Order: sequence, then structure tokens, then C-alpha cells
Amino acid sequence: MILDQFKLNGKVAIVTGSARGLGQAMAIGLAQAGADIALVDLLDMADSKAQIQKLGRKCIAITADLSKKA
Repeated sequence: MILDQFKLNGKVAIVTGSARGLGQAMAIGLAQAGADIALVDLLDMADSKAQIQKLGRKCIAITADLSKKA
């Protein structure tokens, strides 16, 4: 399987825009590869977080607007 060549065990990925769409898919894919995930978005990330935790990975959701410097 391709994931055997793309192991991320022991790594942490920060994924912005991770509440839905491509960001959510990337976060789940990285979790499937073994990474723990820090989700960042303005929207509710509960679904993304639940799917990642179901894979047995650690996950934290950070609500932030990265378009603003503050």
C-alpha cells in the first residue's frame, strides 16, 4: 500500500482550513499516514477531529483566523 512508503509516525502536522473540503481531506490523510494533527480553522472542526481520533491519532482543534496578524 502507498501509505507504507509515506509513514509519519511520531510527527505532528498543522493543517489550516481543516473543517471541510481539501483541508479536512489532507488532515485525515496525514492522520492515516500516522501523524498527530493540529486542526486550524474558523469553522467547527468537530467532524474532522472525530474522524482523526477514530484513526487512533491525537488531535487538537484551534479556532483562529490566520488572515489577520493579531
